Amino acid sequence: MRRLPLPLPLLLAGLGLGLGLGGGPEPGPEPAAPSGAQCLEHDCFGVFWAARPFAEASAACERGGGHLMTVRSTVAEDAIALLLQNRSGRLWLGLRLPLPCTEPSQRLRGFQWVTGDRRTDYANWAPSGRRCGERCVTVSRELRWEERRCEAPADGFLCEYNYAGSCPRLPPAEGLPVTYATPFGARGGDFLALPPLSAALVPGLGLELRCDEEGDGGGLRWGRAAPGAWPCRLANGGCEGACGEEGGRPRCSCPDGKVLGPDGRGCGSPCAGAPCQHHCVVAGTAFLCMCEPGYRLGADGSSCEDVDDCAALPRVCEQVCVNTEGGFECHCHGGYEMLEGRCRPVSRCYEAPCEQRCEDVPDGYRCGCFPGYAVDPQAPARCLLHCNRSQCPAECDPHTLSCECPEGFLLDGDADSGQLCVDLDECDMNYCQHNCTNHPGGYECHCHAGYRLLDKNNCVKIPEEDEEGAYSGDFRPGPQTPVPSWSPPKVERLHPGALVGIAVGVLSAALALLALGYHLVKKCCRPPATMDYKCSCPHEKEMGLQPVASACAASGQKL
Repeated sequence: MRRLPLPLPLLLAGLGLGLGLGGGPEPGPEPAAPSGAQCLEHDCFGVFWAARPFAEASAACERGGGHLMTVRSTVAEDAIALLLQNRSGRLWLGLRLPLPCTEPSQRLRGFQWVTGDRRTDYANWAPSGRRCGERCVTVSRELRWEERRCEAPADGFLCEYNYAGSCPRLPPAEGLPVTYATPFGARGGDFLALPPLSAALVPGLGLELRCDEEGDGGGLRWGRAAPGAWPCRLANGGCEGACGEEGGRPRCSCPDGKVLGPDGRGCGSPCAGAPCQHHCVVAGTAFLCMCEPGYRLGADGSSCEDVDDCAALPRVCEQVCVNTEGGFECHCHGGYEMLEGRCRPVSRCYEAPCEQRCEDVPDGYRCGCFPGYAVDPQAPARCLLHCNRSQCPAECDPHTLSCECPEGFLLDGDADSGQLCVDLDECDMNYCQHNCTNHPGGYECHCHAGYRLLDKNNCVKIPEEDEEGAYSGDFRPGPQTPVPSWSPPKVERLHPGALVGIAVGVLSAALALLALGYHLVKKCCRPPATMDYKCSCPHEKEMGLQPVASACAASGQKL
């Protein structure tokens, strides 16, 4: 229970309804209205003088929308004292024993409120020992709590009604008495507060008002179904702003920036109930509708239409624009990704293990090498020194002065002329069993007809049953050029000493032939006095003598 917001004397002054005088219970049918009642801000209490057992009394309170009264503080006790003044008798409270026997050591002695809990800050038991059986609790004018058998009737009962809010009583107006009626049946003119759906009857004006919620959910207030003000002398005509009567007709008005509500009495913003789809802006006593970014105001002045941002110029996206409700999204073409609001080519090279160079390709990346290097066929991410000529500059470290050559090359030269990598001629080193072709950095072996390569260097004879269609050298299907049965001369650079030897040999052979010719001429053309055969060179001689005849002719002798 909440503590009373008003001092007890003021509460006493406000209690004038149905407190009845005289004394005893009223036998007969169940009363339709409480004999006395009072309301605070959120709670109302009613007293019913009718002899009933506990169960019937509890059901009567529930039919009125309440329950038997709970007394959890001295505030509720004060309310009981006011309701019971000038009356005597025992009234049911909302306490019932759910256990077989009472527990005197506990504050509520094992009893439980009809609301299902045992929470309380207050208890006022009359002295008693431990008792068993179905027990309930009554209270008398002395405010002492007494245990009683539940099936025995008490002189009456106290009901409690709880509400979320209330309307204040109407301010007094001279010559205009007001009578109130609560939803649980209590009537009177001295209530401190009235629960929702209570009525205020003003016979002097022929007016009936009701405590109800305001249209905009701003709380409870007095009003009526008909719009407009009632006479200003009663509660300002119900106007939230000013109430004036022109020509004897009451009318409400509102301060600047507000307008009258639909009921003609409340004041609200011009935007209250405005049909704006997004935002409403007050403009004096009118309003304007506005839309959120990405929308524009429709032709009706209240709805908002999406703006196609992708159709705007200049373009809002670098590559691909997708319009959305109230905005847009930028995307990138394939092979690009969004980085800091811009489309950048997607590069896989940052994660590639390439040793020297990397190039993005549609499906990923490709490793490359610097000039003078080539990709290792066995490990595409590595680079090896490479030279496609018979000699190339060596790769030297300027700090250690050490130089390196590609595989298949030898380091040559000195510090003055510069280090060179000279191709190693593997064919001169008999790497191949049959024929050999040298190329920069390597070599290639070939086999004679009827043989094929067994490995890189050696040849093996082709079996006779396989000779048809077989080829020497690298065995490959399809037409091939036959390999000669003799080794072709090697094209290689001759040593200067060899050139001198060849020249001397040729010159010696020429001198020998010259000497032989001179000897033959001298032998065939001797003087006639001799007994030797005459030198005759008839044409009928054999072809083997033709050189001699020629020699004779050259000497001027006749045959």
